Amino acid sequence: MNKRLFRTQFNQMENIEKQVLMESLAARYDMTFLGLHTFDRWGQSCTTGIFKKDGREFVFVPGDTVTLGWEQFAVGLNQESREELEYLFREWEMERDPEEMIRESMAPVRQAAIGPMLVGRELEEINWEPVKMDDPRLTAHPDWLKEFRDFAWSDSSSLTLHQSARIERTEDGFQTWIYNRTDYDELLAMLENRGFSLPTADEWAYLCGGGCRTLFPWGDGLDYSMRLHWFENMDEDENRPYDMEEPNFFGLSIAYDPYMREVVQADRLTTCGGDGGCNICGGLGPFLGFLPCSPHCKPEVQEDNELNGDYDFYRPIIRLENYD
Repeated sequence: MNKRLFRTQFNQMENIEKQVLMESLAARYDMTFLGLHTFDRWGQSCTTGIFKKDGREFVFVPGDTVTLGWEQFAVGLNQESREELEYLFREWEMERDPEEMIRESMAPVRQAAIGPMLVGRELEEINWEPVKMDDPRLTAHPDWLKEFRDFAWSDSSSLTLHQSARIERTEDGFQTWIYNRTDYDELLAMLENRGFSLPTADEWAYLCGGGCRTLFPWGDGLDYSMRLHWFENMDEDENRPYDMEEPNFFGLSIAYDPYMREVVQADRLTTCGGDGGCNICGGLGPFLGFLPCSPHCKPEVQEDNELNGDYDFYRPIIRLENYD
């Protein structure tokens, strides 16, 4: 394996060298190289290449050997996080050590050798297929079309018929989708057929945290100055992204919404980066609501292999296993 594809050596390269390396990757994997970009966030940075293939953007993520998992605070909870947890403990009439409680949700500490990858920058939907309004699978359901007509005369921006169909208002009119049931094995086969994979749980933890030893990439406590999904009304500026949705130090939009579970490669359907909103729905507040988005949180093995298009999302990757 080319040592320049690993973080220590890659970060020491001059940009002109990186440019040549990125252009060779683009040629090998039939991608369009869009250029170098520096991503600097939460104390980590990487100047790397951005690529485009089949309408999606990828970024080169160098490999590394890192420590993953969590067993104790590296810095300690900030005052706001501690006060939030103490309030919950009083409500529950529990006497708990916050560190002990958090540890129960975290994966064990371990060393992991992570190989270099080309990684999809955004999460992608599963199960929802864009269709035209005259698609026979839609027109076969007059009740759906009536709901769509009622929606068209409303002020709403979107309408979802649970695991059936969806319509959204756009600048050019309307976009419709139909829901296709899919299971984990079908998703893996589809990705393999297109030359992609899913990250493993260890690879996902690296992509999310970069080897950070704090609970979150920015520290041990929740940063309440951030605009947090589900806890801030964004109506005044709907196109403004939430802070955690912004690209991280690898250029990835990752682990920003607890309702969005990211499917990873495993023996059976396993997810990282969210709990489907269980903690938020349970009224547990921002800290415990976003705790599943920690890079160190235990991967969640689902009960069966059927994917849920409302909560499950995927990120395609290409491992550079034989690149010299």
